[in-house]
Amino acid sequence: MTKVRAAITAVGKYLPDYILTNKELETMVETNDEWITTRTGIKERRILKDEGKGTSYLAIKSAEDLISKSNLDPKEIELVILCTATPDMQAASTGAYVASEIGAVNAFSFDLESACSSFLYGMSVAAGYIESGRYKKILLIGADKNSSMIDYTDRATCIIFGDGAGAVLIEPTTDGNGLQDELLRTDGSGREFLKVPAGGSVLPATEETVKNRLHFARQDGQTVFKNAVFNMADVSEKIVERNNLKYEDIDWLAAHQANKRIVEATARRIKLDPSKVMLNIKNYGNTTSATLPLLLADYESQLKKGDNVIFAAFGGGFSWGSIYFKWCYNS
Repeated sequence: MTKVRAAITAVGKYLPDYILTNKELETMVETNDEWITTRTGIKERRILKDEGKGTSYLAIKSAEDLISKSNLDPKEIELVILCTATPDMQAASTGAYVASEIGAVNAFSFDLESACSSFLYGMSVAAGYIESGRYKKILLIGADKNSSMIDYTDRATCIIFGDGAGAVLIEPTTDGNGLQDELLRTDGSGREFLKVPAGGSVLPATEETVKNRLHFARQDGQTVFKNAVFNMADVSEKIVERNNLKYEDIDWLAAHQANKRIVEATARRIKLDPSKVMLNIKNYGNTTSATLPLLLADYESQLKKGDNVIFAAFGGGFSWGSIYFKWCYNS
């Protein structure tokens, strides 16, 4: 019997119009363009400035881009998975709202959150649904309005994050392409090093938490960096080895765009030529759940059917992992 695998058959993206450059950040915190570029590889990031618009807006726009490009009838979508660390609000599902707004009236939907690993984990979840045979068309979206949780007086975080969204359509294939293997990990002892301290059930919002600016993201940059470099590279190397891939067999590395140095370290670990490394961090910064689908959207024209792609991500929690994927179409 031919194995059913999960194939990506279409991609879409959305980025806000407003561009926050390193030069502008120089007027906001004690930093400079050279310092930011050298340490992160980031030159600018997009920010959603429109009042009253949140992550759902970004997600809807990326989905609409995919629908338009692929001539997809939204009524055919059976499941919408929204990967995000910045939902519109607590309790109400942001994914449900997105599904309704794009006309996916026959779909069920839910949010999936595991910080910067959310989209990678979403690929695994979507693949499970596809391989079960119960669903044929799944819309997987990665979207984050990171600016909603960033303190623009905190140099450690405000230089890194941007807003954006990317979407992929996942369908079954029996041609041997699609998701081949995955290696996913978590370590809850890392949650103290990258978090928004207040606003959750442990420390609900009070006048004191607002006064102490505890509703913004905080991170121990050095600890996060060290763990990201080791763990993202480690799982990428392991998934290459256990699938008996030679390093020359790998066509692309699609790694979470947290820091250019982390991506480069992962590429060196699997002995990959820099020309095979997808990079867009220079223009977008770290868009959290959106980095991987945005990479696919930006590199879609260069991807060829059958290309071996290694996905990798690392996020707060800690959470990390790698997926081996064979690309499914020529654009």
